[in-house]
Amino acid sequence: MTATPRRVTQRDIARLAGVSQATVSLVLNNRADAEVRIAPETRDRVLRAIAETGYAADPVARRLAARFNRIIGVFTYEPAFPSGSRDFFHPFLLGIEEYAERAGCDLLLFTSAPVVDGRRRIFHQDNRLRLADGCILLGREIDGAELHRLNRDGYPYVAVGRRDDAGGPVPYVGADYGSAVGRLVELALARGHRRLTYLSMGTTAESSQDRHRGYVAAATAAESARHRPATAEDADAVLDDLLVEESTVAFAEDFATAVALERAARRRGLTVPGDLSLLTLGDPTVPVPTDLAFTGFRIPREEMGRQAVEVLANVIDGSASGLQQRLLPCELVEGDTLGAPGPAVGRR
Repeated sequence: MTATPRRVTQRDIARLAGVSQATVSLVLNNRADAEVRIAPETRDRVLRAIAETGYAADPVARRLAARFNRIIGVFTYEPAFPSGSRDFFHPFLLGIEEYAERAGCDLLLFTSAPVVDGRRRIFHQDNRLRLADGCILLGREIDGAELHRLNRDGYPYVAVGRRDDAGGPVPYVGADYGSAVGRLVELALARGHRRLTYLSMGTTAESSQDRHRGYVAAATAAESARHRPATAEDADAVLDDLLVEESTVAFAEDFATAVALERAARRRGLTVPGDLSLLTLGDPTVPVPTDLAFTGFRIPREEMGRQAVEVLANVIDGSASGLQQRLLPCELVEGDTLGAPGPAVGRR
């Protein structure tokens, strides 16, 4: 497959011309700040670099340039801002940064918000939301009361992940978990599985609800389609339950639970997928070392970050045509953990 060429950015133009990105922005917009004069030779170097690379300014950048500060806020509900290269949120941030640069916007990370009951709160006595033109919200569970207040105040924002209404519809860019889980269920049924178990994380987050709805809708042809909470810590008890119920395939909402379950099976002399098939419903939320390639799906995290900035820009400048809510497809992963149903392990 031929790789898609990377889009030339203002940063690339600045590097080629030997100037700052701010200078490139001023040249592109055919203006100079009151206190900054651009020398003719500098302007020529920038224009030459633009011509040589075929750079075209993103339409979002053009719309935002004249009327806004072009500062986009990013707020996460996690106690500490995720920065590790293998952190679940890292790809979202990469996508946000990439599109913000393309749109000529700076990012402002809201890191001073206090932590209450293990989660950050947007609204507090030193609230600085208005420093940014709008804000992108990240978090497994986003506080509905705070979304309600953002809607009430008319502050431009976009949630990463589908969110229920909160005193009005919520603009978001999410992943189509329901369709992705449904495809996995259909794949398992096509392999001959009829006794299914869904292993949930036991949360009320919209992403969990969407996954489970997809499972229930697709599993109507199964002889048994069970649902139980599960964690990596109780993998042995979960395995006992699967064997008693003679389930031949389990759908693990939490990647770490699937890894722990496979290890528990191996300790008992069972094989995956020979005795039990395991499917994962998304990427690891924390690094989980394993040599096994699990069958499941990947979440389009970078693309969700990119489109969140695009949607927010549309909300900020008023160019959005109606409510902005997008669900992006997940990529199915054909791993090594789904096979035909094995013998009835629980009766052996």
